Amino acid sequence: MTEVISAVIDGAIISAGEAPVSIINPANDSLIVDLPEAGADTVDRAVQAARRSFDEGVWRTMPVDKRQAVLRRCADAIESNADELAGIESANTGIPFSQLRNRSVLRAADNFRFFADYIGQSVGELYEQNPDYLTMVRREPVGVAALISPWNSPIALGSMKIASSIAFGNSCVLKPSEQAPLGISKLATLMTGAGVPDGVVNLINGRGATTGDQLVRHPDIDVVTFTGGTHTGRLIMKAAGENLKPATVELGGKSANIIFDDADFDQAVDGALLGIFTNNGQQCLAGSRILVQRGIAARFIEAFIARAKAIRVGDPLDAATELGPLVSQRHLQHVMSFVPDANLAGHRILTGGHRAPGFDKGCYFEPTVVQVDSNDSRICQEEIFGPFAALMIFDTDEEAYALANASRFGLVSYVWSQNIGRIMEAQERIAAGIVWCNTPMMRELRAPFGGYKESGVGSDGGKACEAFYTRQKTVTIPRRPIILRKLGV
Repeated sequence: MTEVISAVIDGAIISAGEAPVSIINPANDSLIVDLPEAGADTVDRAVQAARRSFDEGVWRTMPVDKRQAVLRRCADAIESNADELAGIESANTGIPFSQLRNRSVLRAADNFRFFADYIGQSVGELYEQNPDYLTMVRREPVGVAALISPWNSPIALGSMKIASSIAFGNSCVLKPSEQAPLGISKLATLMTGAGVPDGVVNLINGRGATTGDQLVRHPDIDVVTFTGGTHTGRLIMKAAGENLKPATVELGGKSANIIFDDADFDQAVDGALLGIFTNNGQQCLAGSRILVQRGIAARFIEAFIARAKAIRVGDPLDAATELGPLVSQRHLQHVMSFVPDANLAGHRILTGGHRAPGFDKGCYFEPTVVQVDSNDSRICQEEIFGPFAALMIFDTDEEAYALANASRFGLVSYVWSQNIGRIMEAQERIAAGIVWCNTPMMRELRAPFGGYKESGVGSDGGKACEAFYTRQKTVTIPRRPIILRKLGV
């Protein structure tokens, strides 16, 4: 029986709430649990608990080495409970258990260890150029952070927000997506057991339009961070801006995956498959627009389609499954809405385009690849967020860069070539926050992760998180006693 958690406040689980949110297993459409929504009073209690813990300083003033030890115990707790966390998240999201167990859950542990290490190396600044004064620049925690995490990778991305915010001494209130809150709710309880003081990490469950909006607008919230869709990101930025709260938003993507004719062919095929079909295709960094140079296009398409057809669609708890169900029936209908567009536009559906056969229930969709003639197509311009690739053929490098940049998004891009000069040219010409060259999805936590254009504002990563979750304070001290005279004397 899944535990009913409306909120976790001051380390205590709260089960009561308002209108329930039904959490559905996308593998079989069964009800997992009804979670009562955290109402305005509960949101206020959570924020006040975070504010009290921050103001009292039980975590903020803790010596860095002791704070590091707690963060590392959080990582250990995640690893010790990895099977349970992966199982909960797999049933909640439909992502294959093996991908969650070996990638997302371990990444969550890495997030805590990374920021434990990072704060041990953080330094201030000292300016000595003025002969009469020493000027120091200190970084202090900002206060209470509102963290809103997405449904497509709850534990990995939610833990990034928690670890990065509290590492610098802040307290926080986390609201996971109402579609997939169960794994992150379990993580919140594990953190209490790992020694995070009560009130430092608080959790509230509920819908974005109600619970999330109340959290963002709460007067005692100091900063807001959100990962999710562009439409919601606009609303959050507007609400935060009205109250002068700094906000970072990591939003959608429609990333180009450019495969030049001198690429390592097998590596490029493998990378393109991983780039679009990992995580059931439900990832903002998916290489969903595959651009292939004409000289290798026929061979690439044949190999890619053969491999896509061989992907095993099945129960996410089955170790052999490579592609599980989409997160909900509503999202399945969204993904399927692009199939008629492909037919009407005269594109060629090379494989897929239907519900996956053999399933009486659940949100299963076939791996789908559509060859398109125009980048202006809805399939190329809107984020589908599923196992649905648009494939285009290009002739020249200039054409590839123009196609890659002809998007309102700019989160990531992929480039495959064995020519270092071509790689260097491509990374300069592509308008995206991250360019992965001859590799799929490598995350370096020291480096910023954030997008251009409508893919977001702000970044994650070591220095970027330090800049967002701390504020600078300049302190000036005279080197020797200063005689202060009245004005005009």
